Amino acid sequence: MDNDPQRHARVPRDFESLRSTIIERKASMPKRLAQVAAFALGNPDEIAFGTTASIAAASDVQPSTLVRLAHHLGYEGFSDLQSIFRERLRDRTLSYEERLVTLEQASGDDEDANLLSGFIAAASQSVNRLAATVQSDTFTKAVDILAAAETIYLIAKRRSYPLTAHMTYAFSKLNIRHQIVASPNGVDPEMVQFATPKDAAIAASFSPYAADSLSQSQELADRGVPIIAITDSAFSPLAACATHWFEVAEADFAGFRSLSASMALTMALPVAIAERRRKRQHAKAGKAKME
Repeated sequence: MDNDPQRHARVPRDFESLRSTIIERKASMPKRLAQVAAFALGNPDEIAFGTTASIAAASDVQPSTLVRLAHHLGYEGFSDLQSIFRERLRDRTLSYEERLVTLEQASGDDEDANLLSGFIAAASQSVNRLAATVQSDTFTKAVDILAAAETIYLIAKRRSYPLTAHMTYAFSKLNIRHQIVASPNGVDPEMVQFATPKDAAIAASFSPYAADSLSQSQELADRGVPIIAITDSAFSPLAACATHWFEVAEADFAGFRSLSASMALTMALPVAIAERRRKRQHAKAGKAKME
């Protein structure tokens, strides 16, 4: 038993502090500890509710790895670490809403109505969670970069593809030059080769991450193209190569994950970019008149 009071004072006692500590230490963590830490941040409810055996199975590690992670972070044991995740549940503003949704789903025999209400609840939870966690300064910095770009490349595959499909529509209507990297004839790698540091990219991918999205984003980042990423964890490979990134934790219903919060973000970005460009053009016009 470690009785060092200074060491215990440094141990994170709330979820946000724990999250920050994990992100700060992720690069130096052993592979297995980083693996279970990434799972914990991506699935905090499962950590709160699960047993050591179920969590270890879900994160594909041995139960002893959970104890090792807890000790690595300064906790007395895994139950001590798990208490932070359980405390998070008690502190969440959505907890009562979620309980009501659970009760509604448990009552009545109308399966169709329960199915619909379940998906609506997941969408609502996702949007509310994004509203509570998104950082406005990150959004401002991302808009600054994208508004200055000559061409905005849009990268997303599989479940994330609807996000770039909508942005293609919005950018077209707003007269913003863009290129969606989604060719039907398989020339995506050649398409991204045209990007330069004067351009920028918006990339979206969620676990399990699309390999093509990751490789294309990394290639652009290696060539100095700024990347604005939308992903689900600080441990996401997409976050690692991004200039700025948004963490979007989508809720799910019956295993089907929502895209509502991500869609809200990708609806806001094109409008904000267009407005930033409009203001810059007006400022330049005003300056030219004064000269």
